[in-house]
Amino acid sequence: MQQININTSFTVFESVNELPQDIQALMEQAVAIRKKAYAPYSKFRVGAALLLDNGQTVLGSNQENAAYPSGLCAERVAIFQSGAIYPEAKILKMAISAASDTNETKSPIPPCGACRQSIYEYEFKQDADIEIYFMGESGAIYKSDSIKNLLPLSFDKNFL
Repeated sequence: MQQININTSFTVFESVNELPQDIQALMEQAVAIRKKAYAPYSKFRVGAALLLDNGQTVLGSNQENAAYPSGLCAERVAIFQSGAIYPEAKILKMAISAASDTNETKSPIPPCGACRQSIYEYEFKQDADIEIYFMGESGAIYKSDSIKNLLPLSFDKNFL
């Protein structure tokens, strides 16, 4: 028997003001679209903003449905929209902000498992890392240089 250790690394910014200017702007867009999320059931709103290599920004917010699990997370809304509108563009950076209508979220909130897999699929497809910045409503922001930090044992088409 052997043991495998997997290490991940994140950069921590104590506030939005510490972020590089372009990421501040991207996070502001994630916060703005988060406020437009359709979340009548969970009361948990998420916004995602993607910066593409063609200079375009694509936004997404979570969209819930009474026929659970028919809704879709903000990250996947944004990723799938970018794939539909700009299929040849690479995603360079992603900013995510999450907030609850019932309590303040002060800790960085990462993408769920389904979103991690979707982000991985696009990172694999474009053969280039996606920088991911995520935060709650306020407080620290975590930066991951790649989805591989959040999903170190990834499943891709090579297993099929």
